[in-house]
Amino acid sequence: MKAVVYNGPRDVSVKEVPDAKIERPTDVLVRITSTNICGSDLHMYEGRTDFEKGRIFGHENLGEVVEIGSAVDRIKVGDMVCLPFNIGCGFCRNCEAGLTAFCLTTNPTPGVDGAAYGFADMGPYQGGQAEYLRVPYGDFNCLRLPDDARDPQKQLDYVMVADIFPTGWHATELAGVKAGDWVVVYGAGPVGLMAAYSATLKDASKVMIVDRHPDRLKLAEQIGVIPIDDSKVNPVEEVLKFTNGKGADKGCECVGYQAHDPQGHEHPNMTMNNLVKSVRFTGGIGVVGVYIPQDPGSPDQMYKQGKISFDMGLFWFKGQHIATGQANVKAYNRHLRDLIHAGKAHPSWIVSHNLSLDEAPEGYQHFDTRDNGWTKVVLHPTH
Repeated sequence: MKAVVYNGPRDVSVKEVPDAKIERPTDVLVRITSTNICGSDLHMYEGRTDFEKGRIFGHENLGEVVEIGSAVDRIKVGDMVCLPFNIGCGFCRNCEAGLTAFCLTTNPTPGVDGAAYGFADMGPYQGGQAEYLRVPYGDFNCLRLPDDARDPQKQLDYVMVADIFPTGWHATELAGVKAGDWVVVYGAGPVGLMAAYSATLKDASKVMIVDRHPDRLKLAEQIGVIPIDDSKVNPVEEVLKFTNGKGADKGCECVGYQAHDPQGHEHPNMTMNNLVKSVRFTGGIGVVGVYIPQDPGSPDQMYKQGKISFDMGLFWFKGQHIATGQANVKAYNRHLRDLIHAGKAHPSWIVSHNLSLDEAPEGYQHFDTRDNGWTKVVLHPTH
């Protein structure tokens, strides 16, 4: 089969690789029809993780079941399914508690809980930017989709349920967003846009988003979100201006450790400290931007060990709370699927490019350099 293979920093290519296949009785084999390039893929693409050369990228996957293992009972050949980026077993303590991002059995790496497709340190599983994908524990991990998932436009909505839509929703859950809240989101990449979108779906009364890319800020405006361009204004002061000097009720961090200032200098603590200043006393902050335990490529000496200089004094003084971590996709994906099916949610509004698998290297290059108009890329391996 053909797949997007990592060769080294900023170097991916489409190669012939051994076919994905059923390896255990509980496996499902999926023919991938839509798979996204994710912002967290870029950390690996840029060589900022220990992702191994020769592995296949892709953790936002959707397709048609073409084969099932002998122990698979619920999922059938021909089903259209969306696959949470988390790989869970369904029976460990964390999976039973709904914490599928931290499955205790699917990652053989000592001291690490949680597994994912084509992701650094998240187990040995290949990604889905390929013609086929092996899905472990298929009955548990496959989200069956309605028949309208075969419609190409609707499929663009459903594939967002693999990661970024639930992750954006998770940011608002971690922050505690409820109807009527004033919300600020730092980062208008795909996940940040989904966090802002989720806040609007939850009837937040005012949603602000901080970024400096005009195309992304323009997208946010389309759903009634207030854009704040931090290359032109002080974002904290701007948030305070829009909230009568009090600060937002809730804040979402959707940038992560590669946060940059408008001049292009990297500051891994920048958005976290700005959120503490932007959110009101006793407010909540949800962090879904990727932070990692060590980053030898960081220009920041502390963050080489995964540490940041955090404004703990102001955070404590304001009585705020922070919740963090990867999204437990299965906690949200059925509900978000049903919102899409009912026509209540249309997350594909962020998609800018539909590419063939052969065009993936070009897609990575443009998305990584944040070229104007490249807001979300979907690959279609078998169309």
